[in-house]
Amino acid sequence: MTDDRGAGRRSSTATLTQARDDARSRADTAVEAMPYLPPASSPYTPADVDPSTLVWAETVAGPGYTHMTVARGTRIRLEDVTGDACAHVVVLSALNPGERLNVADTQKIPWQAYLGAGHPLLSGDGRVLATVVADAAGGHHDAFCGVTTIAGNIERYGAGAAHTATAAGRELLLLAAAKEGLTPRDVPPSVSFFKGVRVAPDGALEWTGDGGAGATVDLVAEMPLTVLVANAAHPLDPAEGYRTGPVRVHAWAAAASSASDPWWTATPERTRAYLNTQQHLLARGIR
Repeated sequence: MTDDRGAGRRSSTATLTQARDDARSRADTAVEAMPYLPPASSPYTPADVDPSTLVWAETVAGPGYTHMTVARGTRIRLEDVTGDACAHVVVLSALNPGERLNVADTQKIPWQAYLGAGHPLLSGDGRVLATVVADAAGGHHDAFCGVTTIAGNIERYGAGAAHTATAAGRELLLLAAAKEGLTPRDVPPSVSFFKGVRVAPDGALEWTGDGGAGATVDLVAEMPLTVLVANAAHPLDPAEGYRTGPVRVHAWAAAASSASDPWWTATPERTRAYLNTQQHLLARGIR
């Protein structure tokens, strides 16, 4: 028996001209997870953002990944659309990718292990790469656990390669890094947004759940940044199956932090870190 539908599909792309016409006919196709080009065309632009200022707009599938290099002062909003997402984030200096997120210093310098509004993301050079400037996820974040690995996901779910339905976060971050010309050695441990972990008195890591559908977190780039995002299940998620949902990204031209912001002077160590950043940029003619 001949499948006429299959024959029709084959014949529509049987020649180069037909293949070109078929591809062009799909130009306006919209799917759930996609970048919006130009960014101002995003159908989900936040109400408090002028669409003309957008420099990045995208919905990232779960599991999935994205990446972008942004200017100093760019404000990046991540949104957990369904309450099932976990955005594992790595930030690196776009001036020198050898300077990158250091989760130990991100917890140590502010004397605060838990991410929330006003929390700096620090490099190992004592400078602030980005600041969490707004948190509408109730502090449901994590700077302890990092991402899942392919070996761990194979053991737990049966698969962990990047293009499987149970992709490991590490594999997705490596793909995001490669798209920015980076190698595996450039990818440090990440911080995770929208899934919370706390340390119990006995030292055990306790799962605290998510911030709910529509939860958002805003970062501001304190220097030119390369941003890597892997949307993948959290390593401690107790869900029986692999749980993940879409992450929405909107980034727009704004302003970096300044000495008038309260997080600059919250502790002497934070002040020093922001001053280190300021000096680093001034020496390169970046204001």
